[in-house]
Amino acid sequence: MQINISGQHLEVTDALKAYIHSKLERIQRHYDQITNVQVTLTVNKNRQYAEMILNIPGTQIHADSEHDDLYAALDLLSDKIDRQLLKHKEKGIARQHGS
Repeated sequence: MQINISGQHLEVTDALKAYIHSKLERIQRHYDQITNVQVTLTVNKNRQYAEMILNIPGTQIHADSEHDDLYAALDLLSDKIDRQLLKHKEKGIARQHGS
């Protein structure tokens, strides 16, 4: 899995990178066929934005979140991506079983 982390109007520190990697490990436990991940962190005045695009075979999954705290925005983002991946996985299983 290739991970690209970029920041707009902020410097991406080692602590942020480690936090993002820990969140991606949790996501990867649910779906191990992720090929590429693009994470973009943005700061606008008092709001922190986090955006993630996952490339998996057959599709892309996109989610974004905003919060006052960047770590809280990353938590919300990982939860959204996790729900979307599980839904995608369940649809694939349902298709295989003919539902």
